[in-house]
This record gives sequence, structure tokens and C-alpha cells, in this order.
Amino acid sequence: MSLRPAVTGAKRVVVKVGSSSLTTVDGGIDPERLSVLVDVLAGVRARGAEVVLVSSGAIAAGLAPLGLPKRPKALAAQQAAASVGQGLLVHRYTEELARHGLIAGQVLLTVDDVTRRSHYRNASQTFTTLLDLGVLPIVNENDTVATTEIRFGDNDRLAALVAHLVHADLLVLLSDVEGLYDAPPSQPGARLVAEVASMDDLTDVTVGKTGSAGVGTGGMVTKLEAARIAVEAGIPVVLTSAPKARAALAGEPVGTLFHATGKRRPTRLLWLEHATEPMGSVGLDEGAVRAVRERGASLLAAGITGARGDFHAGDPVDLVGPDGAVVARGLVNFDADELPQLVGRSSRWLEAQLGSAYAREVVHRDDLVLL
Repeated sequence: MSLRPAVTGAKRVVVKVGSSSLTTVDGGIDPERLSVLVDVLAGVRARGAEVVLVSSGAIAAGLAPLGLPKRPKALAAQQAAASVGQGLLVHRYTEELARHGLIAGQVLLTVDDVTRRSHYRNASQTFTTLLDLGVLPIVNENDTVATTEIRFGDNDRLAALVAHLVHADLLVLLSDVEGLYDAPPSQPGARLVAEVASMDDLTDVTVGKTGSAGVGTGGMVTKLEAARIAVEAGIPVVLTSAPKARAALAGEPVGTLFHATGKRRPTRLLWLEHATEPMGSVGLDEGAVRAVRERGASLLAAGITGARGDFHAGDPVDLVGPDGAVVARGLVNFDADELPQLVGRSSRWLEAQLGSAYAREVVHRDDLVLL
């Protein structure tokens, strides 16, 4: 049996584990599952590789103590469960890692921490210091303060962005399924896809949604999205089930290996393309489409034809051409109600009539990604 070089040669690994792989059917933490996972991670550390764990389970762990029969739908109730469960979860990890002489460090992230330049730099420095000190960081979204509008949405995408943030050599997504199948695994004849050379290879693959446990937020769709984020940033991905974690991290050909296809680029652009929902749209004329798409230019007011939606400065919006096709997504510099007075105006006119604040780009090229 030949091992996977992309795995065995990785010196820094991000491992993501889902709620369904850590909890009992009643929603509490399963001590045995968590202990087995920690043993596997300790083995990776023992061979000289650094490990960052992105762990779901905070909300699920808080269900039983709060007497909740299932994951609540209301955001406030989810945040309450996360507040109770996060401490329980990290306490368990701390105890289990201590058996191996390892120290756990909790890192709770928000979207701002990987998209805003100052936050990103601080988060990166924090991870670097923790890893230099031999700490095993345990990462989760800061569910207690995250809002519906500004959040990662699931820990699969969070893990992909963290892998980029810490300059990981490998991302391993552990779930309750063995890997990617060419059809829902419950269907007769469904076959495991052992390797994916390009995400374009998945055109004919049919995937399902959230698992039957009902404690997670993701599903195969979000795992494929996370894999796309990582491989386009030059990071290979292994997708498999938690019971096969030891074999996967040893480089054995289990689950599905997604080969890296791209190079590193700013994390905020990865987030913008893969982990945001547009709050509205801005119309572009043909000249602006060419400038944005072919010259990599910023979007100026002179090239816009209108706007739709109720968005504010800093929100993600789709940039739409005259034919209705989405050209790009970017972070807009104006509120929706400010744009009508800017349509078709030159920067010189805007500065003279409205002031210099209105002469800036509608969307700067550094905050724009082509779709």
C-alpha cells in the first residue's frame, strides 16, 4: 500500500472535526470519541508535525446541560448553548491532551479576524506564537457573539480559512461519512471518489445535505466548498470519517484526497468568494465590466448604472453586467441610498460637487474578486 506524500510530508496540519463525530445521540460530548481523536492528534505531533484543531461541538455540547432536545433554530438560543458548551468542550480537550503532555489553547474567531487586515495580522501572530510554544490550538467560531449576517456559517469553511491563515500544508476534514461519493451513499451503486485532481471533475457528482444526527450545520455541500477554498489556495485536503482519522493522517489512501490546484492569495478574497452572501448588487456598464474583468481595475462611479438591495458601506455586493450576469463580488464603499446620485459621474465631478469622500472607488480592486 502506497502512502500519500501530500499527507506524510505535511509539517503543519489543520484538522476539522464535526459535531456529529464528537457527540452522543442526546447531544452531549462523547468522552470515548473525543479521547480517540486526541490520541490520533497526539500521534501526529509525536512524528514532528504541528496540529491546529478546528472543533465543532460547542452548541451540541450545551444542549444536554440546558435540557434542550435538539439544536435550536433561534440564534440567541444557539448562542446560549455555545456559551455553556464551549467551556465543557475545551475542558475535555485539555484533560485528554494532558495525558500526552500537550497543552490546549482556545482560539475563538469571528469573520473580522480573517478578513480585516489588522485583525488578520493579530490572529496570525497568535497562532504562530502558540505553535512555537508547542500548544495545540483548538479553534471554533465565536458563536456567542457572531451575528446571523456576519459569520462563517459552518466550521468547514472556517477550517479552510484557518488553514490559509496558518500556512498549513494539509487540511483534513473529519465527518460522519467515509469520503465523497459520486451519489448519496444510501443509494445503491454509489462509489467512493478516491482522488479529485480538479474541482471541475465533480460536475456529475450528486451530494446530500446535513447528516441525520441533526447536530451539525454543514453537509457535503459545505465540505466541498471548504475543499475548493483550500485547494485553490494551494492546500491539499483529505475528507474522511472520524473513525478513519488515524489512517488518513498516516497517509493511507482512505477517504477522498483533493489535490491542490492554486496558489496563496489574500484570505479576505477567499472569504469574499466562498463564504459570503451578497447584500445587494451594483449594475455595471460594458466599459466597467471590461475594466474590472480584463484590467483588474477598481469600480468607479462613472461605470455604474444603478444598485439594488439594502446594503451599507463595507457589505459584500455582486457586480452585475448589462446582460444580468454576475461579474464579480466586492466590498462596497457606499450605502445603497448614496449610489443613485453617483451613477455615471466622473471622480472629478463628484469631488467638485459632493466632496472628496465621494470621489473614491465604489469598490476597490483589492476588495474585489472575479466570479
